[in-house]
Amino acid sequence: MPLRRKKQAPAAPSTPELKPKGTGSIATLTGSRHAAILGVGAYRPRRIVDNHEICEVLDSSDQWIRERSGIVTRHIAGEGESVIEMSEAAAKGAIEMAGIDPEQIGCVIVATVTHAYQTPAAAPLLAMRIGADTAAAFDISAACAGYCHGVTLASDMIRSGSAEYALVVGVERLSDFTDPTDRGTAFIFADGAGAAVIGPSETEGIGPTIWGSDGAHWDVIAQRDSWIDVRDHDLGWPTIVMQGQTVFRWAVWGMAPVAQRALDAAGITIEDLDAFIPHQANMRIIDAMAKQLKMPEDVVIARDIATTGNTSAASVPLATERLLREGLVPRGGLALQLGFGAGLSYAAQVIRLP
Repeated sequence: MPLRRKKQAPAAPSTPELKPKGTGSIATLTGSRHAAILGVGAYRPRRIVDNHEICEVLDSSDQWIRERSGIVTRHIAGEGESVIEMSEAAAKGAIEMAGIDPEQIGCVIVATVTHAYQTPAAAPLLAMRIGADTAAAFDISAACAGYCHGVTLASDMIRSGSAEYALVVGVERLSDFTDPTDRGTAFIFADGAGAAVIGPSETEGIGPTIWGSDGAHWDVIAQRDSWIDVRDHDLGWPTIVMQGQTVFRWAVWGMAPVAQRALDAAGITIEDLDAFIPHQANMRIIDAMAKQLKMPEDVVIARDIATTGNTSAASVPLATERLLREGLVPRGGLALQLGFGAGLSYAAQVIRLP
């Protein structure tokens, strides 16, 4: 029997080689060589709540809260103090200090985890309210590290040329997401907004950012239930829960090295600092971190938490504004700012105060 030849698959049709239409290069923008914080602003809600009022619902005491957190009073937002309204007030203060017109702002960044709407973001409405109608505007969600993340993004925009001036706002209305009976969070969280205008500078005003995350511990500070769980299982309004001891250890032992790396990246020593402005999470954390860093006695350490509470993304700009307003730090001095929290996320950079 004659051998049959194996059928060969038909050759694939040849595809003509596509050539690009244009051979020219893409034009790029050129920004300022340096960026700096030119102005800061703050808004603290009108209502001040002391520990005794907290303990009317919470099974605790004024002494226990002070010893555990260092908090004496905090500000709680009420009617007419939404995330947008608080942001607007803080932004106007920052714009005034910076001495620019709102129309010059090319980007608005709002760092928050408590805006009442999943979408749209808070930033576009804020941009319209302050008169930066056509600015790019978006929210970022990095919790207590959000403001420092925003400063990084804005600084890079100024240098790249994608914006001449940028507004960064850290704002929270945490009271909406706090369980008043939760002994781990009820006395800590509070409300407020802080803002900064970032723009071009003749000298460097914002050092390299050391930032990162540890998603393996995402549940250490988190919303108790997802929105899907709330919908499907009728769980009621979700609140934020926190594993306090785990957060304490991570903040003290994990964040001090991050702060040191930010100093090294900026090319300065800790003795060069005028201020240390960490996230106002807990007075014990702040003090322990300063001890780990061997902070010199003449460096002013922000302890705004005593009368402001933990305002998450708003805490670093709120503390910065207070130090400047009360004349506790020199204008133009060097400060190390550090945000850390849910995610777990963190960011640190050396800045020159406006």
